[in-house]
Amino acid sequence: MKFNIRGERIEVTEALKVYVEKKLSKLERYFEAPPTTEAYVTLNVVKGLQSVEVTIPLTGVMLRAEEKSNDMYASIDLVIDKLERQIRKHKTRVNRKIRQEGGVKDMFRMDTPVLAEDEDDYELVRTKQFTLKPMDIDEAILQMNMVGHSFFVFANSNTEQVNVVYKRNDGKYGLIEPAR
Repeated sequence: MKFNIRGERIEVTEALKVYVEKKLSKLERYFEAPPTTEAYVTLNVVKGLQSVEVTIPLTGVMLRAEEKSNDMYASIDLVIDKLERQIRKHKTRVNRKIRQEGGVKDMFRMDTPVLAEDEDDYELVRTKQFTLKPMDIDEAILQMNMVGHSFFVFANSNTEQVNVVYKRNDGKYGLIEPAR
């Protein structure tokens, strides 16, 4: 695993860098083959709070965790613990699904065009493309929570259509699906 460690409002010392790499390297034991991916780590200090954010993009899942405390090393330990829980939870869920379905469906790519009503009024600042993995609603909610977003786009394995799950203001979840 490669490491991309950067600091915001903090200088990343060699000791911090070595500590982060040592801790993140322990996560490799959860993978059958060492991932050839890059772990993105951001160390930050805001109003005395030392925060660590780690994002690890893997095939079919995005691992992301963020922790804050008064000590940078404690924040690193907490974020590693959180990532370990996410990995174990995801692996358990995948293994259960494999046993239930008797196999894994192939991932597929769905491209949908982006439409703009009036290009003069709106400025598109970012475009993302990703492979939609077929999953049920519960797994989509789990993925959304793992990446820390308020919504998640996925291919519904029951309806074979693109759906969106989102977190409502009351803390519950909503589902957007196309009309039939």
